[in-house]
Amino acid sequence: MVATASTLAPGAVQALHSTVIGWYEAHARDLPWRAPDASPWAVMVSEFMLQQTPVKRVLPAYAAWLERWPTPADLAADAPGEAVRMWGRLGYPRRALRLHGAAVAITERHGGEVPSDHAALLALPGVGEYTAAAVASFAFRQRHAVLDTNVRRVFARAVTGVEYPANATTAAERRTAVELLPATDERAATWAVAVMELGALVCTARGPECAACPLLADCAWQRAGRPPHQGPARRGQTYEGTDRQVRGKLLAVLRDAHGLVAQGQLDVVWPDAVQRARALDGLVADGLVEPVGPGTYRLPQ
Repeated sequence: MVATASTLAPGAVQALHSTVIGWYEAHARDLPWRAPDASPWAVMVSEFMLQQTPVKRVLPAYAAWLERWPTPADLAADAPGEAVRMWGRLGYPRRALRLHGAAVAITERHGGEVPSDHAALLALPGVGEYTAAAVASFAFRQRHAVLDTNVRRVFARAVTGVEYPANATTAAERRTAVELLPATDERAATWAVAVMELGALVCTARGPECAACPLLADCAWQRAGRPPHQGPARRGQTYEGTDRQVRGKLLAVLRDAHGLVAQGQLDVVWPDAVQRARALDGLVADGLVEPVGPGTYRLPQ
């Protein structure tokens, strides 16, 4: 493979599609949101939950969520605080509020049915470019460039010849993704999930299993001798001692309370009063916690 997708011959692009899709058909994980009977809502729920969260942590939360709220209208009829409560310990709980907001909009604007139109998906609260493309592709089998972290890493290595993509998605990456899309909707939708799965299982961020990769012989990064990353240092996310950890502890108290929570119940979860107050203020500002009265809080109603 060469440095840019646009210079690949049509035959080479088609061979690339066949190789990756063939690998996917043989190695894809059996995940519930990929089942033939998975609803568009189920696909949307999975996409919200899978952002920055491993599959093994999402699976039980996903099942519980759809058991309680099998349709957008079911979720929209409940309080947003219940979405935060059910989100549990998945992390980044603002996703729960955004998913609730999307459910309300779907119910009010689209008769309770997840829209198939990409622009309509993008107009939903909390739905960005990636999620709109993913739902349109995976739920409705449409032709869209779906660029998550896994896909970007596969393209960076196999096409561009670098170990990691840029920190933020670039215009060049988007062009590569569009240039590599198969011509038909169905094949493009399969290609999108196949490349994503390759990045998740084989072309991983740390310790890629290159010997098991179907693109080994054609990977630009391999052919260049696997040059090390030359960009800004990649820093792993810390958690211990951060405001994120404090926020999680405070939210855990509110989730478990099923009612009003007094300030004293929150004060015991973290010894640093300044950091604790900052974390609580952040939760209030994000709409995840509501002050009810002096020193009294609850999940949003």
